[in-house]
Amino acid sequence: MNAIFDYQLVMVNARAGTGKTTLAVACAKIFKKPLTYIFNPVQESSMGFRPGTQSEKESIYHQPLIDALLEINENPIQCVYNEEVLENEALRKKVTVKRVSDKIWCYPKSPLFLRGTNLKDMTIIIDECQNFTLMELRKIFTRIHDSCKVICIGHSGQIDIPVSKSGFVPYMEHFKDQPYCKIVTLTKNFRGELANWADTLKC
Repeated sequence: MNAIFDYQLVMVNARAGTGKTTLAVACAKIFKKPLTYIFNPVQESSMGFRPGTQSEKESIYHQPLIDALLEINENPIQCVYNEEVLENEALRKKVTVKRVSDKIWCYPKSPLFLRGTNLKDMTIIIDECQNFTLMELRKIFTRIHDSCKVICIGHSGQIDIPVSKSGFVPYMEHFKDQPYCKIVTLTKNFRGELANWADTLKC
């Protein structure tokens, strides 16, 4: 948390259960800026076609964000942007969408739709960063203005894409000597003994 407050870019390489997403979301709430939560639908091709709207298909990837919000006593239904939920709530209350969106501060995004956009005056969390390719991370980083806080969280030991394609470790090496960047490692698994021991098995 000290690193997040003191540096523009923090890259966290930590095992599962170390609280990295919860801490990042808690800091984002304190900053009182919009939070852009960037996730990667890396398992989409293995699951095949699934019915539903774009928001419904992507919502499965929001679970780490939702869990973190619940942990810090935030209501995900009220603070996470979801176009369908907003429209339905506005219809139910017979008001404009703007009237029911005043508590929203979390905006989940897939990197698929970031080309050409500007990311400014916000907190940015790139979750499961180890599953982004070098080019995907380049696309994200080159959208970011200096008015943003950026928190990249992942674990180099849990890469779900070909290891040679992951941009997580290469970008940690690329940024490590920059004065605005801090590389952080967390070691304590707060889920308990079983989860911690399971993570020690070499794959």
